[in-house]
Amino acid sequence: MIRLLTLAFLATSLTLASAADLKFGVVDMSKAFSEFHKTKEAAEKFKSNVDKAQKEMNDRWAVYKNLMTDMQKLKKEASDPIMTQDARTKKAASFDEKAKELRTLEQEIGEQQNRRSSQLKQEDVQIRRGIYDEILVVVRDKAKTEGYDFIFDKSGMSLSTVPVLIYYKDAVDVTDQIVVELNKNAPAASAAPAETKAEEPKKP
Repeated sequence: MIRLLTLAFLATSLTLASAADLKFGVVDMSKAFSEFHKTKEAAEKFKSNVDKAQKEMNDRWAVYKNLMTDMQKLKKEASDPIMTQDARTKKAASFDEKAKELRTLEQEIGEQQNRRSSQLKQEDVQIRRGIYDEILVVVRDKAKTEGYDFIFDKSGMSLSTVPVLIYYKDAVDVTDQIVVELNKNAPAASAAPAETKAEEPKKP
């Protein structure tokens, strides 16, 4: 809907002014995002949070496995004919208690896993939105400074996965200039960033 409104606005603008009087530009927002030094920094920080969440889940599952081991031992002892009936009864009672504890722990782990996964996904979205907002500021400033009437994102895709901007003749691609501007204050050791997405902690 938003893209349709944008195209409608463009069509209206072209009826009000000659196309020759308009200055068009295009930018590859996907490339600008991936080559922005802050993307790599954010990805490294996010990966650290993912690793921390994974360690938390691994620790909980280690406790779960220990409980399982204790239960298996109690089950075997509860059916050991060498032990007295009273001893076997006590072992069976302990087994039931461990089983309740195990079910409670399993539920807690599931809830914690879902909660942390949701938190990580939300954090990932917020990080990306923040980075794209910074890029948009640079693109808009360039448009104003150099007198562009329109700058389109050539990496944008429609709902049918077809590029929205299929062909452009006179538009100037400002992507490389945007990337240079974004990284002008980058630390000297910054390298081309790679995106990192949240991975849900998995049950072993």
